Formats: sequence, C-alpha cells, structure tokens
Amino acid sequence: MTDTRPDPDALLDELKQEELAAQRGRLKIFFGACAGVGKTYAMLSAARTRQQEGCQVLVGVVETHGRKETEAQLQGLEVLPPAQIEYKGRSLAEFDLDRALARHPQLILMDEFAHSNVPGSRHSKRWQDVEELLAAGIDVYTTLNVQHLESLNDVVGQITGIVVRETLPDHVFDQAEEVALVDLPPDELLARLAAGKVYLAHQAERAVKNFFRKGNLLALRELALRRTADRVDAQMRAYRADQSIKPVWHARERLLICVGHGPGTEKLVRSGKRLAASLDADWIAVFVETPALQGLSETKRARIMKGLKLAQELGAETTVLGGSDLASTLLAYARSRNVSKLVVGKSSAGKLCRLLKRPLLEQLMQQAQDVDVYVVSHAADDDSTSTRPDGFNRLLFGEAGRQKQVHGYLAALLACLLTTGLVSLLTPFFALSNVVMLYLLAVVLVAVRFGRGPGVLASLLAVAAFDFFFVPPRLSLSVSDTQYLLTFAVMFAVALIISQLTARLRFEATLATYRERRTRALYELGRELAGALTASQIIDIAVSRLQPLFNASIVLFTPDSKDELRAENDSSVQADPGVAQWVYDKQQPAGLGTLTLPASTMLYLPLKAPMRNRGVLAVLPEQLDQVFLPEQQRLLETCAAQIALALERVHYVEVAQDAIVAMESERLRNSVLAVISHDLRTPLTTLVGLSSILAAGQVDAAKQLDIARSIQEESLRMNHLVTNLLDMAKLQSGVQLNREWQLLDDVVGSAVRACQHSLQAHQLQVALADDLPVLEYDAVLIERVLVNLLENAAKYTPAGSHITLSANSEGATIRVCIQDDGPGLPGGQEHKLFDKFTRGSSETTTPGVGLGLAICRSIVEAHGGSIAASNRQPQGAQFCFTLPVSPMPALPGEEDIKP
Repeated sequence: MTDTRPDPDALLDELKQEELAAQRGRLKIFFGACAGVGKTYAMLSAARTRQQEGCQVLVGVVETHGRKETEAQLQGLEVLPPAQIEYKGRSLAEFDLDRALARHPQLILMDEFAHSNVPGSRHSKRWQDVEELLAAGIDVYTTLNVQHLESLNDVVGQITGIVVRETLPDHVFDQAEEVALVDLPPDELLARLAAGKVYLAHQAERAVKNFFRKGNLLALRELALRRTADRVDAQMRAYRADQSIKPVWHARERLLICVGHGPGTEKLVRSGKRLAASLDADWIAVFVETPALQGLSETKRARIMKGLKLAQELGAETTVLGGSDLASTLLAYARSRNVSKLVVGKSSAGKLCRLLKRPLLEQLMQQAQDVDVYVVSHAADDDSTSTRPDGFNRLLFGEAGRQKQVHGYLAALLACLLTTGLVSLLTPFFALSNVVMLYLLAVVLVAVRFGRGPGVLASLLAVAAFDFFFVPPRLSLSVSDTQYLLTFAVMFAVALIISQLTARLRFEATLATYRERRTRALYELGRELAGALTASQIIDIAVSRLQPLFNASIVLFTPDSKDELRAENDSSVQADPGVAQWVYDKQQPAGLGTLTLPASTMLYLPLKAPMRNRGVLAVLPEQLDQVFLPEQQRLLETCAAQIALALERVHYVEVAQDAIVAMESERLRNSVLAVISHDLRTPLTTLVGLSSILAAGQVDAAKQLDIARSIQEESLRMNHLVTNLLDMAKLQSGVQLNREWQLLDDVVGSAVRACQHSLQAHQLQVALADDLPVLEYDAVLIERVLVNLLENAAKYTPAGSHITLSANSEGATIRVCIQDDGPGLPGGQEHKLFDKFTRGSSETTTPGVGLGLAICRSIVEAHGGSIAASNRQPQGAQFCFTLPVSPMPALPGEEDIKP
C-alpha cells in the first residue's frame, strides 16, 4: 500500500520558508516591453490606491522623463530626498538607502529596477538596494523592461541591434511576489511617441528611426508576454506540486516524446518537432530505462542515444528516466511537467508478446485520462542482433564471463548430484513433498551465482533427477501415478521462474554496480579537476583517470596563441596532429568509429567548453567495447566536457591574474608619474625660481645666503625622493645584506645625527635598555630604517611634539619603537601604510611619495623581523620593528681558553 502521508521534513521546511517570507517585504514589478507603455504611471496609480487605503507610501526613485501625466500622479506622495555622491568632480543625485531604511515606510517606489548606481554607492545595482529594503520588511513597487532581463539580453540585441548594458538577473525577477504586465499595442505606443508623451521631440524622432520601429516593438511585446506566461506557468506547476494535484491542467501546450529503441526513432523525434512547431509549444524528449530494457543490443542502445542527441540538436529538453514500469513512469513525469500531449511510436511487438504483455499504447490509453496521446507509425523492427550483446556482457562481467558461464553449467550438474545424494538420505524420514524443496533451493543458488542459463539447466536436471530417483517406479522416467505429472509441471515452472528472477536480479545488481563505478569515476575526476590550478595539472589528472577507466592510451592536445595544437602529455602512442587540428577547427569528432577519417587508429574528440573549444582528446582503446558501447561513449563525452570546463576555468583564472598584474602595473606607473609630476616638479620649480633670482644679480649677500640654504634644502629633498625610488627598485629585485656583529647604540647615534635637520623643531628622547645584546645586522640598512621612521614622525607631527626612540630586549628579539604624541594614524590604515605609494592622507601639502615605510618593511623582513604601526592612547602613533637575536659565535682562539 502506498504511503500518501506528507513528508515531515518537507512540511517543516515549508513552514520555515513561510516564516521567512512573512518577515520580508513583498516585491511587485510593473513589467513592460519597452519605455513609454505606462509602467511608471501604473506603479504610481497603484501606490495612490494603497495610500488611500491607509498605507504609508514613500517615493524613493521615480523618473518622470518630463511626462505631465506621470508628474500629476506624484502629487500628494512624499518624495525621499536623494543623496549627493561625488564622482569625477561632479555631485550626482542617487537613491539614499540609509535614509529610506531609517524612515522604514510600509511601501517604497523604486523606478527602473535594473539601474546601475553611481560609483561610490553602497551597492552597484539598484536591485541590490531593493533586496536590502525587502530584507528590512519594506514592500517595494518597481518597474522593468523586458530588454533588461539577463537571459533575454542577447535576444533583444539581435532583434534591435542595440546591446543593453544594464541587466537584471532572472532569479531576482522570478522571486517577485507579483508581476503586473503593462501592455500597449505598437500603434498606440508610436502615436504616444509622436505626440511627445514618451520623449521630447528631437529624442522621439531619433528613437523612431532606431529602437522604436514597429517590428522591434512587436518582437519585444511578444518577448514580454512569453516571459510573463513562463512565470505564470512555473507558478501554476509549483501550486500543483504543493497541493498534490495530479491531473494535468491544459493551460499551455507542452509535448513529451517517448524515445524508444525501434528503427523509427529518428522519425518519431522529427515528427514530434514538427508537431511542437505547429503548436508553438515546448517539447521534451525522454527515454525510460526499465529493467526489461537494460539488456538491449548495441544497435538498439545506439538508436536511443542517437534519438536523444537528435532531439537535443532540434531544441528539445532531453532526459533519461528510471522506473520499473514504462507507462507509469512516463505518465508520472508528464503530469509533473504539466504535459498536454504525449507522442509515442507504434509498437512492433509480435502477437505472442501482445498476449503476454499489453503494448505501451494500450496502457497509456487506459491510464492517460488527462493527456492526449499521439502515435507515430514506423517500419517494423528488423534488428536481428541478440537481446544482450557480448560487448555489454564483457563490460559488465569482464573477460572471464564466458568461462564463468561454462563453470556455471558444470556447477548446475554438480549441485543436482549433491542434492540427489542429500535427498536420498532424507527420504526415509521425510515425505517426497518436503524434500523436493531442496531441489528448488539448489536451483536458486545456481541461478544467483551463475546466471540464467545454468539456472534453467538446474531446473531441468532437478525435475529429471527427482523423477528418475525418487518417483515410483524408481530408476525410470516413467510415472505410475499421473498426479506426479502435475507435481513435475509445477516444480519445473517454479524452478524456472525462480531461476529467471534470480538471474534478472543478479544482472540488475551487476548493472547497478557498473553505474555506481561510472558515477564514482565521474565524481573523482570532477573533484580532482576542481582542485587543479594549472593546465598541466588538469592534463595529468585527465590522463591518469581516463587511461584505466577506458583501458586506452590518452593524448591531449591544447592550442597555443595561434590556435595551433600541440600534444601536452608524453605517450608511447603517436597521435596524428593533422587530424587533431581538423577536429579542433571543425569542433566535430573524427577518427576511429566516426564518419570522418574512420581508417584512423584513434578516436579524436573536441574539448568543447561554453565559450570556445579548449583542445582535443585522442583515445586509442585496447578493446573497442571499452569506448564504443553507447554507455561508454556517453561516459567519455561527459569526461571530455569536464576536462574542457576545467581548462576554461584555469584559462580565465590566468586571464584574471594577468588583468590584476596589469592593473597593479598601471597603478604603480601612475603613482610613479604622479611622483615625478608633483613631488619632483615642486622642488625643481623652486630651484628654477631661486636660481633665476640669483642670476638677476640684484640680491644682497644676506639674502643670497638664505637663497643658497633654500636651494640646498630643495636639492636634498629632491635627492631624498630619488633615493627612495632607486632603493625601492633595488629592494624589489632582492635585498643583499652585509651582516656584521655590532651594538645597536652605534647605528641609533648615526641615525639621530642624520635626522638633526628634520628633528630640530621637535623634542627627541632616546631610551635604550642597558642589557641590549650584540646583533648581527646590516648597519647601513637598519640606519635607513631608523632615519625613515624618525623623519616620518617629524613630518606628520606638529612642531614642539615629543618623539621617543626606545629599544628593549624581548626574549629572542630586540624591539625598537619610535613613538610620538601627534595626531595619530588614520583609522583602519595601520597595515596599508607599509604598501608602496601609500600615504596617511591622500590630499596633503606634506611632501613625500609613500615609499619610506615600504622600504622599512622590506629591510626589516629581510633581516627576519617584523614591523607594525598602531595608535597610542590618548593620542599619538608608534612604529615598532623587531630584529632576531642570534647566538654570537666564539672569537678566534677563544675556544682554547679554559677557566
């Protein structure tokens, strides 16, 4: 009995979804074919109606485009003031999301759903603003044109010749609680356009010549109607599933074609395509794989695969279903997809088969009360191949299958002999009607272990042995009591049925094992390809996985920048580069087993990815069955598709990395140009001006001394900037350290003396611990670190500030800190300050190029230390770096001195 109770987990999930939906706002989209059909007007009219009902309505964004009727609808509605965002020197008005969330109205109007926000806004797209409003529990009314839907963007571009840049993801459109179609016939829209109700006069004239042509409007109108109908159809099917409604609702024509293994499969598919085209309906092609069809011949299975492939090429949605009953599985799927018409081929079964089992058509006619059934006739099935091919058996059972079959017949004979001996021992104690069950047990064991043929033989031998040895007259096949004839008949029938059922279950279990092995192979291949980071890794994974899977030699070809193929992996097999290049250029398989170059010893498959062809896969099978059985062909094509996707993913990762490198290089180039144009140009201009004054010869001696000092200061400043640039370039290529054992006091003293001029307006305090050990470091570079940090503190603190330079021993490191009581560091930039060309303030009169701290970090890290910046309390900043303490080696001869 079928359990019709609802699934508790599904009910719980449904309750959670309803609870989440109750907390969110409701989204209503006013959807139209193009601008001017009245979407904004309809949205404002609906909002005014809600306002009259007592709803609090706020206008977030409404674009009237100067239309008087639309502006009149705005009267009486509160409008949210826009936010002003600075962009490229201009102040632009944009939707103020924070103010809208703070106001939290019941309903907000957001025109032009696919609009792109001004750079600098919280979100890049308006639909993201709407998502945040809905999450806050605010209802939203918005407008959208069909050309802005992502899935239809290319179609609209082909129709109108205009590519729309602002698009909306389809899932956002589908998640709306309500979509109101605002429609207007093309003639009326053109009349409104001519009357100036859509655009201004000069804009309307240009629009009529380009986008607003009548043919374009008709096509866009049809797209809008179809997209709305698709949404309604999806909602209707979801409602039928939620309410467990099984009968089909014929709201829209949808065809389902049942692909079979008969010779008329291609005719069936083409007839279904013509029927779907005449009805302007969607169509689906399916193949139902039942246990009875799992042992089909190679020819019949190839017909199925060819039929599904043809249907896919003709535009159908294809799928393979699994089930025990063909008619029931087919109708259940048809009802779940709300199919209105079912197309099947005429049965070619013989009269005996019709007597044993009703044809599919009769079953469908009896069960399909709510689906129309169409029959396509075809020629009789003249396939004379065996029911189950040797190739498929070898694939499932291996090369030992035939030998195992022979062993099975011997085992059947041996099992009957052993059972006869056991029965002869039990007959004095049990009646014949009881011990006969032992023969049935032997038949079951033989059928389970060795299959159908040995099971049938065991059935015959069991009946014959029971008659010959135990039924009077014994040792004779004659029967004295005719009642035993019924016993023999029933016994043989039961044994035969049991052997058939057990053999069938064994075959199905073996087939399930094969499918599990195939699925596992695909999973492992996909998992390893997903973790590959380079094309060479993908090739190694593909070769190592495919060779044992198909028992074949594998060669992979990939293109270079000129689209010329080269073999990527070393193989003992020499693949033909010419054939591979043809396959790559034509994107069609060739070679062994195909219609193109069939004399080749290898099969060449294109590695098709969504964007382009990524290479060619060449396969040389040791056994043709391992590749050319339909199941194996499908597996090989799936593996090739996964390899192609992985290669494309890695390609675009490399493209993204190159783009990042190019962007970083461009940023550095611009930064260097900014340094040259600003920080170097300023002292040069000063030098030119001061030298001009001296050249005039009208300056007294005292003034000349001041000018000379100014020239010296500007020259030193320019020299410092150039030195920083050169040092950074050297450090980029690697820091070469000249390490020597020395105290830190010496380098601190030289650094303080070098900064006397910069620190003359500040108060410096040096606090070095007395227990500082001797360190091994490059004195010149560490002095440069201290000088940069001291000058940085002096540069960014006001005159009279206190600066402290301290050093302390902390275990295996020495910690050196430069502290000040100035304004401190900008919040959140403590780590960014050590990046190249980064300054504490982007707009400041303080000279500098933002390389000093970057140089400090490179030098400290080269010594094995670390550097960090932080703010002090209550004010000020500190920069601290560490240097490792190493054990000092013994002096020459010191090891010989003993206490």
